[in-house]
Amino acid sequence: MSKPLRPLLIAEAANPQWVSIPLEGFSHSRAIAALTDGHLVTQIRNRPALLAAGLVEGRDFTAIDSEKLAAPAFKLASLLRGGAGKGWTTTTALSAVAYPYFEHLVWQKFGARIAAGEFSVVHRLTPLSPTISSPIAPRCAAAGTPFILGPLNGGVPWPAQFDAARRKEKEWLSYVRDAYRLLPGYLRTRRAAAAILIGSRATWEQMPRSFHRKCFYVPENAIDPARFTLTRKRNATRPLRAIFVGRLVPYKGADMLLEAAAPLLKSGAMTLDIIGDGPQMPQLRRIIEAEQIGSAARLIGWVEHEKLQQHLVDSDLFAFPSIREFGGAVVLEAMAVGVTPIVVDYGGPAELVTEQTGYRVPIGPRRQIVEQYRQLLSDLAANPGQIDAKSHAAIQRARRHFTWEAKARRVVEIYRWVMEPGSERPNYPMPTPDDQSGMPT
Repeated sequence: MSKPLRPLLIAEAANPQWVSIPLEGFSHSRAIAALTDGHLVTQIRNRPALLAAGLVEGRDFTAIDSEKLAAPAFKLASLLRGGAGKGWTTTTALSAVAYPYFEHLVWQKFGARIAAGEFSVVHRLTPLSPTISSPIAPRCAAAGTPFILGPLNGGVPWPAQFDAARRKEKEWLSYVRDAYRLLPGYLRTRRAAAAILIGSRATWEQMPRSFHRKCFYVPENAIDPARFTLTRKRNATRPLRAIFVGRLVPYKGADMLLEAAAPLLKSGAMTLDIIGDGPQMPQLRRIIEAEQIGSAARLIGWVEHEKLQQHLVDSDLFAFPSIREFGGAVVLEAMAVGVTPIVVDYGGPAELVTEQTGYRVPIGPRRQIVEQYRQLLSDLAANPGQIDAKSHAAIQRARRHFTWEAKARRVVEIYRWVMEPGSERPNYPMPTPDDQSGMPT
C-alpha cells in the first residue's frame, strides 16, 4: 500500500500512570502508533497523564469529556460493588450503561472524518469486556471504514468448587452474566466488525460460530521491555525463593499458597515473599503466626509497579494459585525477568505458561490445589536444578511473543487483511489445551 496506515484508536481507558486495563490501553495504543500514523481517542480523565508522558494533544491524542455520565456511573458502582476491589461485574454492568455516551461523543467529533475516509480503520482497544457493545461499529461499516474490536477478554466461569470465594467477591451479577448476549448491541457490534480480536479461549468459546472466520487470537497482556530491564541471575538452590504478587483476596489464593508451603517454610527448604494488599492481609498474618513461619514468610505489602522487577529477580518461583484470571499480566512480567511460574491450569495464566516455561497445577477443590502445590514445591526443593532451564525458556517466550511491539505487529497485519479483500488471512489461531502458544510456527 502506498497510503500509510492511519488507524483511529479508541481506548476509553488509556493511562501510563495506572495499572491493569488503563496501562494496557496506553501501551497497546502507543505500540500501534509506533508502526502506523495512529491517533488515540480516550477519556478526559487520562489527559494529564498523557501530557506528562510527552504526547501532544491534537496530534497524538484527543480527550473526550464524557464525565456527565461516566462520573455518576463510577460513583454508583462504588456504592453498589460491596467494597473496594469487589463486585467487578457490577462495575462492568454500569460501565456498559455509561460507555455508549462516550462513543456518541467520539462520533460527534470524528464521524465526518471517518465517513470521509480519513482513517484506514477504526479500532476499539478498550473496554476489553465482551459485554460492552460498540454503537459506532455499524456507523463505521456503513461509512466503508473497517471497524476492529478487541482484544476482548473476560467471562471465565467461576469454578464450581469456589462458589464461596465468588460470594466473598460480591460477584452476584456473575450468576446471570450470560444475559448480556441478549442486549440489542451484542450481535449488531459483531456483525459490523471487520475483525474481532480475542484474548482467551473462554472468550472464544462465548463467540457465536458464525463470527469465528473474522476472529484472531491477540493476547490481552504484554510486557514492555523498557519497564522490565532486569533478569534473574541466580541459580535455584535450597532454600528455594518463591514470590506471590497480587491482590490479597480469596480467589487469588495466597492463603492456599501459605498452607501448601508451610512444611517447607518450617524446615528451611523455602522462603516466600507475598507482595500485595487487600482484605485477606489479617488472615494471612494469622496463618503465619499459627504455623510459626514468620522467619521464612514475609508480607511485604503493596509495591510500586516500577519497583516490582527488583523483587522478582531475587526469586526462583512465581507461585500464583489464582483460580480465576482473565489475562495474567503479572505472570508474563515474572516470566520476562526469568522467574519460573507455577499457576493453576485455568483461565488466562494457563494460556501463557507452557510445559517448557513453567508448571500448571490442575484446577480442582481447594484441598486438591493445596496438596498439588505442596507436592510440586517439595519436588522442586529436592531437585531445584530443573527450575533454571524453565527460567531461560520463560524469558524467551515472554520477550519473543508477548511484547507490546509483537502484539502491535500482529494487529497491523490484521488491519491490512481487512483493508485488502481477498488477501491471505493472517494465521493467528486460538491456543488450545494441547498447544498453549497460540502463535504461528
